[in-house]
Amino acid sequence: MKHSIKRQMAGIFIGVMAGAFLLCGLVNALFLGKYYLNNKKEVVISAYEVLNQGFRDGQEDEKDFISDLDLLCSTDNISMFVMDSSGTPRLYTNRDYQILRQKLYNYIFGMESRDITVLNREQNYVLRESRDYLTQADYLEIVGTLDTGEPFIMQTALESIRESAAISNRFFLYIALAAVSVSSVLIWWLSRRISEPILELTDISRRMTELDFNAKFTSDVQNEVGVLGHHINQLSETLEKTISELKTANNELKRDIEQKTRIDEMRKEFLSNVSHELKTPIALIQGYAEGLKECINDDPESRDFYCEVIMDEAGKMNTMVKNLLSLNQLECGSDVVSMERFDITALVRNVLNSSKILMEQKGIRLIFQETEEIDVWADEFKVEEVVTNYISNAINHCEFDRVIEVKIQKGPDAVRVSVFNTGRPIPEEDLDRIWQKFYKVDKARTREYGGSGIGLSIVKAVMESLHRECGVKNYDNGVEFWFELDGKADAAGAEEPGKEESVRKERGS
Repeated sequence: MKHSIKRQMAGIFIGVMAGAFLLCGLVNALFLGKYYLNNKKEVVISAYEVLNQGFRDGQEDEKDFISDLDLLCSTDNISMFVMDSSGTPRLYTNRDYQILRQKLYNYIFGMESRDITVLNREQNYVLRESRDYLTQADYLEIVGTLDTGEPFIMQTALESIRESAAISNRFFLYIALAAVSVSSVLIWWLSRRISEPILELTDISRRMTELDFNAKFTSDVQNEVGVLGHHINQLSETLEKTISELKTANNELKRDIEQKTRIDEMRKEFLSNVSHELKTPIALIQGYAEGLKECINDDPESRDFYCEVIMDEAGKMNTMVKNLLSLNQLECGSDVVSMERFDITALVRNVLNSSKILMEQKGIRLIFQETEEIDVWADEFKVEEVVTNYISNAINHCEFDRVIEVKIQKGPDAVRVSVFNTGRPIPEEDLDRIWQKFYKVDKARTREYGGSGIGLSIVKAVMESLHRECGVKNYDNGVEFWFELDGKADAAGAEEPGKEESVRKERGS
């Protein structure tokens, strides 16, 4: 991401930290030397006060006083020289005190050089900076007269102060560079830890715009981001429920608009077809019943045969009436279509398991390899009825190699379910008519397995109630029936159907 929050956070924190170190380094470079100098001034003045107090108290010859003064001067690197009014040395801390005595003479007789800068002038002393013209070294000096009248001079070298300041600045620079490097790595890691839940929320919101409600916030952060993630999960569940209700309401609205114009024609067509389809079984029942009554054949086997025919025809009529009632409910729009999200792979597998025994009895080999969970939006009960009709139709018409192949293919917006069986193709002129009620391509064979010609009509009516497509396709070695369902909720990870190895043989190949 071009403007990643992780990079922005890391950049801001690293920039602030580096700026703070840079500012501290600049302050050190500009003011550390002056701070050391001011501190040295206080040290020299403090040493003068100790010296002055000792002479005032008459301790200049006491060993304890001299020892304490030596320790103070050696600790703070201070050289000292005191003489009496006659020029005789009274107290000094450096054997080579001639230079200090000469400087004191120059001060007393006003013969000082120009390389002197007065920093502070008091009643009894002058605090100043001076440069030795031989060594070109700078010194901080305090020169004057003690309260008891003895001239004195004290000095300390400034070069050590400047050197200490330079060493301190260099050390701070190294520490700052190391701190910036280590802190940058730590800040980058922390920025990633902080931004990961936010990026996860971004991805979840993107998937929600594609109606993929399987995305859930899983991070266990205990802060405002965690609360937001919990609310996003609740929003996802609410949206999924609302969309399901809206899809259901939308299908009902479409159905209500269409059913008013079709209901009269459907009733007329229904009565006509029912009359035609019931005429044959009623005639058979009537004929065999009259035969039983008139005792045409008195042997038990004949009577049993007549009863079996009557029962068989009555059962077919019962099945046909039930199918007609179900179809009538679909076409009249009185059956509620409940839209929900479910796994079509599991539904197809359950139907195939129910038909497994019948397939084994007829020596049919089933090919169904789909295992991936594929979610669709539809009425699960009605889709199961469509799949059952397709499978039953394939079993009843399976010939030649006796193979049934079932496939589920995901597309960008839809999921296609197809059922292929080896056998004779449907004549081209009958392809568009097989969806009509009571239409039979091979009436003799349909009658043989008890078909009424209503199954595919029910499939067509169910798919129209779902506002989805269904169809049929001929192959050289069989027939494929298919239907499609809404798969947009699963479209985020969908791929185009690939070309898989199949038992189907394209016509004309």
